[in-house]
Amino acid sequence: FLMNLAKPTGIQHNKMANQVNGNAVQLKEEEEPMDTSSVTHTEHYKTLIEAGLPQKVAERLDEIFQTGLVAYVDLDERAIDALREFNEEGALSVLQQFKESDLSHVQNKSAFLCGVMKTYRQREKQGSKVQESTKGPDEAKIKALLERTGYTLDVTTGQRKYGGPPPDTVYSGVQPGIGTEVFVGKIPRDLYEDELVPLFEKAGPIWDLRLMMDPLSGQNRGYAFITFCSKDAAQEAVKLCDNYEIRPGKHLGVCISVANNRLFVGSIPKNKTKENILEEFSKVTEGLVDVILYHQPDDKKKNRGFCFLEYEDHKSAAQARRRLMSGKVKVWGNVVTVEWADPVEEPDPEVMAKVKVLFVRNLATTVTEEILEKSFSEFGKLERVKKLKDYAFVHFEDRGAAVKVG
Repeated sequence: FLMNLAKPTGIQHNKMANQVNGNAVQLKEEEEPMDTSSVTHTEHYKTLIEAGLPQKVAERLDEIFQTGLVAYVDLDERAIDALREFNEEGALSVLQQFKESDLSHVQNKSAFLCGVMKTYRQREKQGSKVQESTKGPDEAKIKALLERTGYTLDVTTGQRKYGGPPPDTVYSGVQPGIGTEVFVGKIPRDLYEDELVPLFEKAGPIWDLRLMMDPLSGQNRGYAFITFCSKDAAQEAVKLCDNYEIRPGKHLGVCISVANNRLFVGSIPKNKTKENILEEFSKVTEGLVDVILYHQPDDKKKNRGFCFLEYEDHKSAAQARRRLMSGKVKVWGNVVTVEWADPVEEPDPEVMAKVKVLFVRNLATTVTEEILEKSFSEFGKLERVKKLKDYAFVHFEDRGAAVKVG
């Protein structure tokens, strides 16, 4: 009998297995089944289901949480809402593509996921293959570059941004102005920072390098913008690198950047932050890379009712301007005013050295020229004061006194 138990026949074995299985089923019916969710799901799985995601999509996203590629807290409502708008097959494809993406230098993973979704829809419209495997940069070389220079790299679906700002050891001043940016064209599509930076840093310290990426192909778009910490360095970059043969038969085109990529937008609600504005305008325009916002001097939580939108290139800015001017697009329920932010040439330093007049605005009606004269004469000798409506011009005899006020 013991021998039979040790070596049951096939029939006996099946019968015993059925009995065991039968007992297991009976136990499950009599007792509360074990909750295995803690083993297979994170605590956020239920939240994803409650947010309206299909079960398979919620499970796939939860698996990604478990890999550590992205955390639940990294995803904002916008990403979840956008994912919910896909059908199940599309959402699963998007998550698979996100999972296979190189996220090592992605700072905002929620925005990156939104970018993957946007690219997926664009590919669908064009009828092109949704999943494309393209060779990316050599990560070992990128890592070595970042370790050597101390710069950061922020990757989105539309661009790779190296620096901005650079490390304090390189440059700790304010962001460089007009005349410090160069446009680099004719870049081989499979070329990255590891080849561009060593070449351009010879011209001088780099503030940032923005390599524009094509999400549909996964390669660069063939051009980049490099901002230097000084105008001299930008001009040196043109001398050194224009027509430079970066690979056999491949010559770069480099010039000072003059194309207007920036729009002025008015009628912005004053309680909106830079992040709010970036998110909102990204929904209605393509290629938005930055928002420049000015806060009210007396209340840093409020903006001044306008902002500047910076796009990845002139074409994107022009398309955005057309769209926003059409009157059909509303932002926070309002039609916004939009104009080109015409680049203003910075005055010549020699001219600036002679300026001795201050412009003073937002003056109360009770403020007279006499009051202004008394207030500003503390800083130095005045030539004259002229008040017009709520602003005034204060003329000093010496520029040093005018600078002292500022």
